[in-house]
Amino acid sequence: MVNSGFSITASLMLEFLYCPRFTYFEYVLGIPQNEGKRFKVEKGRNVHEKVRTVNPDYLRKKIGVKSKEADVYLSSKSGIRGIVDEILFLEDGTAAPLDYKYAKYEEKIFNTYKFQLVFYAKLIEENYNINVKKGFLIYSRSQNKLVEVEIGKKDYSELNNLLQDINSVISDCKYPEATKVVRRCPDCCYRNICEKQI
Repeated sequence: MVNSGFSITASLMLEFLYCPRFTYFEYVLGIPQNEGKRFKVEKGRNVHEKVRTVNPDYLRKKIGVKSKEADVYLSSKSGIRGIVDEILFLEDGTAAPLDYKYAKYEEKIFNTYKFQLVFYAKLIEENYNINVKKGFLIYSRSQNKLVEVEIGKKDYSELNNLLQDINSVISDCKYPEATKVVRRCPDCCYRNICEKQI
């Protein structure tokens, strides 16, 4: 699926979903984005450490968790890799990824959140040889609200198409269209070199 010697991370995929030109500027032209300096990114990274102290195990019991593994690095032959916040092994014999979000729950699941769960689900299936039919999100800014997200064949198919699009940009040096969501542009670290007009 991807170039030999190169693998797609969950972060790379999320950046591509946000705007495909992130991938082009960083991985084709080699211009780093220095995203670590941004407040939301730092806060999101720090929340994972804080949430470990809260560790709402009662939520897991409610959804039939037999056991779990935390902060698991996985890679696969299909050319993807990432660190799953938690892998939940359920009473029905399936597994599910759980991901923490430094966000408030707003009665909808963002596309990026859904694809991240599907990405982790693919990694879990390929490494553990176990079915993954759903994932879970914990919204730390909504009192650790737990939200279940169904994952089906269509989601896996869409993920594969997305990964092929990412690989096409990198391996073919293909300059992609910019995001159609113009409100993302003013805060973009590449705004000075991207010809996208606001």
